[in-house]
Amino acid sequence: MVTKNLSMHRSALCHYLLKASFKAASFPLRLCTNLCVLPGPWGRCMGSECGPGGSQSRAVWCAHVEGWTTLHTNCLQSTRPANQQSCFRVCDWHKDLYDWQLGEWNQCVPVSLRTGRTGVCLQGEEGIQTREVNCVLKADSSAADDAICEYFEPKPRQEQACLIPCPQDCVVTEFTPWTTCSKTCGLGLQNRVRSVMAPPLFGGLPCPNLTDFQTCVPRACEGRETVFSLKVGGWSECKINRNKLNRLEDNLWNMEIGYQSRQVVCVHRNGSTVSLRLCPHWSLPETFQSCLMTKDCVVSEWSVWGSCSKTCSDPSVPQGTRSRSRQLIRLASGGGSECPQLEESQACEPEGDGVPPCATYAWRTTQWSECRVDALLSQQDRRRGNQTGLCGGGVQSREVYCIQSQIILMLKAKPVHLASKPVDVQLCKGTTPSTTQLCHIPCPVECEVSLWGAWGPCTFENCNERVVKKGFKFRRRTITNYPTGGEGNCPHLVEAIPCDDPSCFSWQLVKLEECIPEEDMDCGEGTQNPQVRCVNSQEEVYPSSVACVVPCPKDCALSLWTEWSTCSQTCSSKTAEGKQMRTRAILAYNAGEGGSGCPNTSALQEVRNCNEHPCIVYHWQTGPWGQCVEDTTTSTLNSSSSAEKSTCTMGVQTRKVICIKVNVGQVPPKKCPEAPRPESVRPCLLPCKRDCIVTPFSEWTECPTSCANGQKNKQFRYRMIIQMSANGGQECPDVLYEEKDCATPSVCPGYRWKTHKWRKCQLVPWSIRRDSKGAQENCGAGVQTRAISCRQLDGTVADVFQCLKFASSMPVMSQPCQLLCRDDCQLSNWSKFSPCTSDCVGVRTRRRALVGKSKKKDKCKNGQMYPLSETQYCPCDKYNAQPVGNWSDCILPEGRVESAVVMKVQGDVKECGQGYRYQAMVCYDQDNKLVETSRCNSHGYIEEACIVPCPSDCKLSEWSNWSRCSKSCGSGVKVRSKWLREKPYNGGRPCPKLDHLNQVNVYEVVPCVSDCSQYIWVAEPWSVWKVSNVDLKENCGEGVQTRRVRCMLNTVDGPSDAVEDYLCDPEEMPQGTRENRLPCPEDCVLSDWICFIGLLKPCSGKRDRERTAFALRLPKEGEDCPVSMQTEPCLLNRNCFHYSYNITDWSTCQLSANAVCGIGLKTRMLDCVRSDGKSVDLKYCEELRLEKKWQMNASCTVECPVNCLLSDWSAWSDCSQTCGLEGKMWRRRTVVEASQGDGRPCPSQMEQWKPCPVRPCYRWQYGPWSECRVEEVVCGVGLRFRNLSCFVSDGSGDGKSSIVEEELCAGLEQAMTLLICSGDCYLMEWSDWSPCQSVCVKGQRLDFTPVQVRSRAVIAQEPENIAQCPDQEWQTRPCSIGECYEYQWMGSPQLIWCQRSDAINVTGAILHHFTSEGVCMCKEGYTEVLTAEGMLEQCTPIPVLEIPTAVDKKSDVKTSRAINPTLPTTEQPGRVGRTWYLQPFGPDGKLKTWVYGVAAGVFVLLVFIVSMIYLAW
Repeated sequence: MVTKNLSMHRSALCHYLLKASFKAASFPLRLCTNLCVLPGPWGRCMGSECGPGGSQSRAVWCAHVEGWTTLHTNCLQSTRPANQQSCFRVCDWHKDLYDWQLGEWNQCVPVSLRTGRTGVCLQGEEGIQTREVNCVLKADSSAADDAICEYFEPKPRQEQACLIPCPQDCVVTEFTPWTTCSKTCGLGLQNRVRSVMAPPLFGGLPCPNLTDFQTCVPRACEGRETVFSLKVGGWSECKINRNKLNRLEDNLWNMEIGYQSRQVVCVHRNGSTVSLRLCPHWSLPETFQSCLMTKDCVVSEWSVWGSCSKTCSDPSVPQGTRSRSRQLIRLASGGGSECPQLEESQACEPEGDGVPPCATYAWRTTQWSECRVDALLSQQDRRRGNQTGLCGGGVQSREVYCIQSQIILMLKAKPVHLASKPVDVQLCKGTTPSTTQLCHIPCPVECEVSLWGAWGPCTFENCNERVVKKGFKFRRRTITNYPTGGEGNCPHLVEAIPCDDPSCFSWQLVKLEECIPEEDMDCGEGTQNPQVRCVNSQEEVYPSSVACVVPCPKDCALSLWTEWSTCSQTCSSKTAEGKQMRTRAILAYNAGEGGSGCPNTSALQEVRNCNEHPCIVYHWQTGPWGQCVEDTTTSTLNSSSSAEKSTCTMGVQTRKVICIKVNVGQVPPKKCPEAPRPESVRPCLLPCKRDCIVTPFSEWTECPTSCANGQKNKQFRYRMIIQMSANGGQECPDVLYEEKDCATPSVCPGYRWKTHKWRKCQLVPWSIRRDSKGAQENCGAGVQTRAISCRQLDGTVADVFQCLKFASSMPVMSQPCQLLCRDDCQLSNWSKFSPCTSDCVGVRTRRRALVGKSKKKDKCKNGQMYPLSETQYCPCDKYNAQPVGNWSDCILPEGRVESAVVMKVQGDVKECGQGYRYQAMVCYDQDNKLVETSRCNSHGYIEEACIVPCPSDCKLSEWSNWSRCSKSCGSGVKVRSKWLREKPYNGGRPCPKLDHLNQVNVYEVVPCVSDCSQYIWVAEPWSVWKVSNVDLKENCGEGVQTRRVRCMLNTVDGPSDAVEDYLCDPEEMPQGTRENRLPCPEDCVLSDWICFIGLLKPCSGKRDRERTAFALRLPKEGEDCPVSMQTEPCLLNRNCFHYSYNITDWSTCQLSANAVCGIGLKTRMLDCVRSDGKSVDLKYCEELRLEKKWQMNASCTVECPVNCLLSDWSAWSDCSQTCGLEGKMWRRRTVVEASQGDGRPCPSQMEQWKPCPVRPCYRWQYGPWSECRVEEVVCGVGLRFRNLSCFVSDGSGDGKSSIVEEELCAGLEQAMTLLICSGDCYLMEWSDWSPCQSVCVKGQRLDFTPVQVRSRAVIAQEPENIAQCPDQEWQTRPCSIGECYEYQWMGSPQLIWCQRSDAINVTGAILHHFTSEGVCMCKEGYTEVLTAEGMLEQCTPIPVLEIPTAVDKKSDVKTSRAINPTLPTTEQPGRVGRTWYLQPFGPDGKLKTWVYGVAAGVFVLLVFIVSMIYLAW
């Protein structure tokens, strides 16, 4: 199948190549037109070096169109492609040099433009966006082969799907109510308007008319209706006045005073101008006035761009900036264009060759500190006071710093990373390396040894050298748990006792064989051959036979000797000697005559001495190993090693080895045997010297370049310890931080405007105003100017640019002025206010007087028009301070604040103790007006001490004693516990999980094992028979024997001390009495039964077990001995058992006594269990060789209690409000590392606040607009005014504010106080900006910029002037966080309207059923008809013959359309006419029903016409 597919592929490719060859070739292919050259894919780029210079190859076939291949010579050699080419060999380190460069996504293109498919727009039109993706070299963004970047990462996608929303029609509000009639009598107009709520987008329908008009006639006018009005036009442009006094001689200001004029005309109500004589009843206003010549600001050309702040090349580094400036040549005056910006900057990249690559920055860390266990101890842990020997889990820390690393761009060599001095941590990006981690200090393992073994025989110390006739008895013990540091940390393992007559071998008696009488006798004296085993023997000296007696039928029959008892003493002294005893008993008495008698009682017991060696025990004792020192024997070898390599040499360790006599002390070494003497010297590895490694000093921090207000600054530098010294290496320097004062900064210069004297008031030239009133007196309104200059605070002249940049707003340079005429009232200047007797009491007054002839004029004596005195209350300087707002958080005092140059590591620090909390102070004056807090001699706060409670950890008791093992035989458990003493509070370490009693909360359970042979029953020999039926003659018959049975402690040397009987297994207790028959003389006497055998094999229930006895005395002739073998069946759990191992559960994780947490050990025990459930000695399972498949010990981990680690508090934020009572400052911290286990949890308070100093809120507040004043005429260009006052408030928003001096509002922008009014058709003010609206589909925002819209409608006052009205306007602007709106019909069948989801009733391009976008629309074939009130009247079929126009005011008929989407329009000025038309195609692209009707009607009409013509002919 694979071959077939390959053949098909080659065939298709050959067809393609042959076709291409015929088109490209200019000669016929004669060789073979069915053959073509087929190249394979390029192979892997190979080469010895990275970068360019590699080569890759590919296979080239000569293939037939049918798929089979042939020789290369059968194809045209001239068309054979190359099979080798050069390539770029990619290495791993190229990943730092190359990367994919992603372009911006292009505009979304409809899929229909590519595929030609069209359809109905329901939710939006599918589109495709493309972008460029190129592989580039990071250093200069030069293009590279895509294969380089694809080596590390697949090529990002170059296309993605997008969505083009459906066309959205313009949406407008409902009409406002009708205005009042523009006339009080006669024919007038009423207006109603609406505003644009959503602009048309993506080819939607344009906005409809925003204004609707209707005529009105309030009443008929009485008499003749006024049809003429005096109309004032606007002022003309200011014309030059050639008077030299009218010019301010300064190139920078260059202000000139000119004049401007206006027209006063008489107009008809239809808007036409008529002669002034038709308006005879009005006096004409002024037609000339002085003005400032309009001068635009003039600046010089831009200077050359400065150098780029970025001086290196790296696309990943943000762009730099460069700036340029221009000079101010002339300031604007007379309403001319204001000065543009004098400085500008732009993003830039360094240009030119030889631009070095940008420095990159990387995080570096110091060496981890030593592991500290104390950081994990709880507060009450007793080990806090003594931390020696702590082990287990701990915490280690390190410091993190930032360095500059430079990458050398070499294509044929690996880049070299050069570390540099530490720099500011703000330069490093990415994740900060961790500063703490858990660690583990291995806990020392204590040595554990077994019990002492039994004393061995007296042997020579060296059997090969038997010079001295002195020997030793040894006993030994073994290591059961090897300690840390080797066997040297264990106690001595061998003890020796000197002894006499040593030997290097001995016979060990196994058993004595049966007693054989001499000379083939059946009874009498004989011998027993011993079965022995030679111990430590190299000679074959066999022990001799032992004499014995086989009793005859009439002799006394005795039992065999028992085993020798354990020695009563381990050694002998003057007061105590070791003894052993064995016994035998009388089994049958002899006959009266002819038989040997029974021995007396003393002969039934034998005693011998044992352990006759003196109680003198010696052993070797070792001291601790000393330090590892250099071995002088190898110094020559070490000195020849290279000095450049930090090698560690071999050394030696020594320790003291002494001979110890038990209970005495040190004795000469010859007293101890030499063979077990421990070594006193051993080789060791000398620890390597490790020098301290520090970074170079960082650069000095920069001093402030700007001026300062007298404060001193410091600069510092630092270096980091990367590696601490050890083992005698070079020590670390003491100085890691250096600081010095910065040079004294210059004092910041202050700038202010200086105003000069006002110049003379300039009037309109007499030649221009000679026909106006006051022209003969040279009086009237004019304009005067003054000069201003820029000064420093010390009064020296400064450049005007400095004041424009740093000073307050520039003072006015011109003002209106008035030269009084003879008929005008002249008054003197105001006097100073009279003094006050005391603060806050009485009033003060100032006065002025009439001057000259004004004293005699009646109009000047009008006190309301020209007041001559002013009175006001005396000022009061009483202030009242009071607290306001809530208390802040309790804030602990801050320590020394250092620059964040190193990421510091916090230890186990408890943030608690005494702190302070703050409450803001507010200051009021005597009028209860808010003033600066400095007036109340307050720094703005009340400070109060507070306490941050310290966290208290959970407190537990010490461990209780271990309980007894739960079983006396086999494996059990033992338990210890801790009790709760005090619960945690204030964020202390939590307690472990409590039990249901809420008291005992920590348990430790460990397995334990009780040796089943630890306590054994010991039975003494049977007593003499007590015959119940006494036959004194025969001395035999039924009787009873008794013996003492005791429970004793079993040791290596045998049973030692008697203990309570309950410690031994009661089921195993031997009999204390027995009943039996005492054999008569000449009866057969059997030995005691030998125990049943055959029980060790698994009990199958089909076997028997047996016990035997042998004859100690044969019966007389003619009689037989009783049965000497008994059998019984093996019954499971009666006399036969199965045995199996039982594994216990794991213990809790056991740590060293000095460990807090970390790695521990858990254990479990192996128990041998009988089939009846009883635990027995392990030997029963071991003898059966049962499989042990379990691991008895396993490593475990106790989770370390890591406390929560927090960052430092951030700096206090700026105040949340610039003024008012509710301003707050915040500071925050973050969790660097969360708590783990039982560590102290993170506090809930991660941010703190304190109040800002209270500052009064000053603002300009405007009064209501006055009526439009047009200087004694009816209409025209006039002015209206409003007052501007300075108010103070506390910013609380409750509306309470007070008027204060205007100087306190200095620097705040004043709104324009002039509005133009008109008496004719005019545009209204702009509506408010609509809510921000996004482009949405099904409530989901699309990736289009949200917009707001506003509009202005037309107002008309005369029906005749409607045609002269200006065009309505609407504007859009981008906004952020737009809302998604939906539309739905509301109301009843009688009254229906469309409402937006924000409860605003709308109209415009709104449709009648709900589309998938949630828009209201009429069904297909119908359109909406709105009433004059803007409500939906009905959905009617789309009309065919009549189309409403702009004249039709009854209704608005609209349909929807869809065209190619466009971007939102920012401004749509001009008249928007109503464009009504019919669409033959529906949204689905099919012809609408009415089209077919029209076509049918036209067809019938044509048939009718043709028929009429035919009949007419």
